[in-house]
Amino acid sequence: MNDPKQLPFDEIETWIFDLDNTLYPVTKRLLAHIDEHMGGFVAKYLGITREEAHQVQKSYFRKYGLTLRGLMIHDGLDPAQYFEEMTPMDLNEVDPNPALGTEIANLKGRKIIYTNASAHHAKLVLDRMGFEPDVFEVIFDIQAANYIPKPAIESYQVLCDIYSIDPGRAVMIDDIVRNLEPAAELGMKTVWKKSNADWAQDIEIESYIDLVVEDLQSWVASVLETSQA
Repeated sequence: MNDPKQLPFDEIETWIFDLDNTLYPVTKRLLAHIDEHMGGFVAKYLGITREEAHQVQKSYFRKYGLTLRGLMIHDGLDPAQYFEEMTPMDLNEVDPNPALGTEIANLKGRKIIYTNASAHHAKLVLDRMGFEPDVFEVIFDIQAANYIPKPAIESYQVLCDIYSIDPGRAVMIDDIVRNLEPAAELGMKTVWKKSNADWAQDIEIESYIDLVVEDLQSWVASVLETSQA
């Protein structure tokens, strides 16, 4: 882990956290469940085989950061249908971690979740983790972002505008490197939460990454310790 003193945390007013693979690890079993779930929806909606659906799913994710966005642009999907038919995931693979919630709550400033998923999914995850409901002031989800997912800078600007966030006094924590580039462009500090996901391997640390952490809870604890020293 890099030295957290590289960031002037005493000046941070807003802490922006990604959800999946940032606040908790997405296990291989859970990822396989998500892939299967999404693949079934894509195959049914487009009337194609599961193999073809898998290719579409991955192609849209790589291009747009979210399969849903590709289906909306190219295949006329009404997002309401997507959220109606996509049943909640099995979250038994998500381990409770109320201590992390307590430590995040103790950070000075506002705490916000910014996710490409739905607020409903985020609330289920936070409940499963044992977080108190007031840890995060806002869950800024894909619907609030007008279905424009990270890393499109437009949605970051919408977030800042709606909640009067000063990017120069904000930090964003995300497990996907490319999602941090627009945050840095707006003037935010950036923290890459390294994970074991396939897309996090063999990554070259770009100049817009201010800090790399492998254990989020240890990092938050170190920030609290530093700020109280």
